[in-house]
Amino acid sequence: MADDSRNTRRGIIGSYAAIGDSFTEGVGDLGPDGRLLGWADRFAVLLADQLLVPGVPEGPHGNFRYANLAVRGRLLDQIVEEQVPRARELAPDLVTFCAGGNDIIRPGSDPDDVAERFERAVADLTQSVGTVMVTTGFDTRHVPVLRHLRGKIATYTAHVRSIADRYDCPVLDLWSLRSVQDRRAWDNDRLHLSPEGHTRVALRAAQVLGLDVPADPDQMWPPQAQRGTLEVRRDDIHWAREYLVPWIGRRLRGESSGDHVEAKRPDLLPL
Repeated sequence: MADDSRNTRRGIIGSYAAIGDSFTEGVGDLGPDGRLLGWADRFAVLLADQLLVPGVPEGPHGNFRYANLAVRGRLLDQIVEEQVPRARELAPDLVTFCAGGNDIIRPGSDPDDVAERFERAVADLTQSVGTVMVTTGFDTRHVPVLRHLRGKIATYTAHVRSIADRYDCPVLDLWSLRSVQDRRAWDNDRLHLSPEGHTRVALRAAQVLGLDVPADPDQMWPPQAQRGTLEVRRDDIHWAREYLVPWIGRRLRGESSGDHVEAKRPDLLPL
């Protein structure tokens, strides 16, 4: 396990770039203007509020700059080919790197092989940017379909933590974030976080860097009424029809939800 003493504020962070897939793009978290937010956007605001760069301000968050290169549906090799070179070119103070999840959930994938490719990308990034924060997988014990892949996800998560040790990377450990085990942390598709789920991840990311946060990401959810068996079954049938079947169909056709989607924030810009 990575030494927690490493997960402290590492000087002033004046620029941040996020790379990854739908999780980092922010799917499941629509803002009031209809555009995606997500944990990385929310994390950027926390960074900008508390780590303003001295100098002439460029808006309400000073001259902090943020890029989000993530695109939904991207596999690890696509992220390495499309996003890692851009992140190296931007050379921000901080990069968050979450990738491999879409590879792991594919039939026949090998978490050891995915981890080897992930490590090569981490080694590449650490040569060009200030700090690389890596992200583990979620504990999927309560997630329909994905709970059957829990062993593979756990293996990959162990690899990510080992890689973080070798390259001195702070770790955004989602496996241990108990609050996202609640179904209210997830969108209706059960594959992406809800706005509250994204918020909790952003708070945890800020904690990893030693920032003071306005709320505990692992705070208890308000109590709710127990759901009956028929209600749960009805919800499961609706979910399978509306989300699972289309998802399987795209996989069979070799399609991705990210086809023809571009990064929402390809440049380091002020918030």
